[in-house]
Amino acid sequence: MNLRNRFSPYTVYLFITAGLPFCLHIAFTINLLFQVQEVGLSPLQLVLVGTVLEATAFIFEVPTGVVADVYSRRLSVIIGYFLLGSSVMMIGLLPHFETILMAQVIAGIGYTFMSGAEEAWIADEIGEGQVGPVYVRGSQMEQFGRLAGAGVSVALASVSLTLAIVTSGALVVLMGLILIVIMPERGFKPAPREERSSFQQMANTFVAGTQLVRRRPVLLTILGIAAFFGMFNEGWDRLWTALLLEQFTLPSIGPFNPVVWFGIFSAGVTVLSIVTLEFVRRNVNMGSHRAVTRTLFLINGLLALSVVVYAVAGSYLLAVLSFFAASTLRQTVYPLTTAWVNQSIDSRVRATVISMTSQADAFGQIAGGPAIGAIGSFVSLRAALSTAGLVLTPGLGLYFRALRLGEGAKIVGDVGVDPQQG
Repeated sequence: MNLRNRFSPYTVYLFITAGLPFCLHIAFTINLLFQVQEVGLSPLQLVLVGTVLEATAFIFEVPTGVVADVYSRRLSVIIGYFLLGSSVMMIGLLPHFETILMAQVIAGIGYTFMSGAEEAWIADEIGEGQVGPVYVRGSQMEQFGRLAGAGVSVALASVSLTLAIVTSGALVVLMGLILIVIMPERGFKPAPREERSSFQQMANTFVAGTQLVRRRPVLLTILGIAAFFGMFNEGWDRLWTALLLEQFTLPSIGPFNPVVWFGIFSAGVTVLSIVTLEFVRRNVNMGSHRAVTRTLFLINGLLALSVVVYAVAGSYLLAVLSFFAASTLRQTVYPLTTAWVNQSIDSRVRATVISMTSQADAFGQIAGGPAIGAIGSFVSLRAALSTAGLVLTPGLGLYFRALRLGEGAKIVGDVGVDPQQG
């Protein structure tokens, strides 16, 4: 009997949403520690690693999307797993700056094969009307996968950092092999030519977006916030570990290796993020433009403060507390921003604006990350992370502007902007 018919799409989707975060977090929990201690990357090199990943994903998003649109969602997902797993193993087996950069190119292409394909696949298999609760359950499984992966990472990294990295990549490849056997695809229908990802479609989106900016300058507020957040994100992601290792000696926890701290950091941020998001869900009116804008203004202000405190902290305790604050607040920003952007734009131009927002975030990471990394290499890591925190402050002014405009900030469709493009 064909094994693909024995596993329901729902079961396979939960396997994917829990399994991939589990596998990847075996590496991600200690990846930056590995790059600093084992490879000896400088702050600039650390940021360039992330920049290459972002730039690759940005460039290959369209051509790889054709595979999922035209040939097979399943094929696109499986290709992504093989590429991503291979890239992680390459980092562990060939720990040099040049090979790590090559691995980021492979990973970036792998991510673009997977981007949106998993969600589109499960929607095809069980129907768009049934998929909402499945996405929510998948998000919950993702958190459990991250927690479990962090625990396994600490156990393996206590023996060898390289062992944790290589095991992570091998497990991702193994997941790809398993999906070949168990992942069904019965609901896929090739997208009509006019709906397929293409460079022409990207050009159409750019033209429609340009027209929209001229008619609704408030869009610059959304794009500006996304770009500044992208600049901050790349600097923080790549340099917080380097600063901690440079300024402090990680205390031992009984008989355990100090690397266990990175498992505590990863697990702690995941748990705190779950709790914080639940608090926000219960106490913030997600349907109110003013309530969500105020909350984002407050969270981003506290985030900027937490990052600067982390950058200048003189004690290990203060550094750890400010790290947890910054990392938890950053995780809270994402779902709130999604809700805020969606309530700020009319459905006729939603796809165009969301696409432009993602591009602005990627542009911020690509343009701002290396500059912050250079500050870390040629001035100091404290200066670099302080800069990353301060980069968020222009965004506060933009949130204040959106708050002052209130519901009048809503971006609506205009004559001259093709609704089919938005």
